[in-house]
Amino acid sequence: MNKDVKIALGVIVVIILIAIAEQPSASRSVGSDAYKVTQAANQAASTSSPTTTSSDCRHNGIELKGKVQFVDSFPDLKIKFVSSFADIDVQFVSSFPDDCGQWQEVSSFPDFTVQVVDSFPDIEVKKVSSFPGMN
Repeated sequence: MNKDVKIALGVIVVIILIAIAEQPSASRSVGSDAYKVTQAANQAASTSSPTTTSSDCRHNGIELKGKVQFVDSFPDLKIKFVSSFADIDVQFVSSFPDDCGQWQEVSSFPDFTVQVVDSFPDIEVKKVSSFPGMN
């Protein structure tokens, strides 16, 4: 090995040893490090998939509450109305669609647009008269 490479490797080893020595003893345990890595991986996996419907009332970054306009083409979301096993229960309201699953149908200035389809929907929707929200 080249002398310069040996020196660089030695400096890197010393820096790593100093960093390890400065850590509190509780954080050096293998179990807590494995737990932290597992938690970080789980969080990254849950936030890196934007196409899934999540419990925070979003799908593809679209908040599933507010003013909605039904369109025939180029929607933000494609939905299918179902009677059971829906991704979200939706309550249509005449004003103040502030909670998850509360939608107000409008003809202009929507928060998001939807197209009703029979196959390959982004999400499945069930109309309800009370208790809207994610399932």
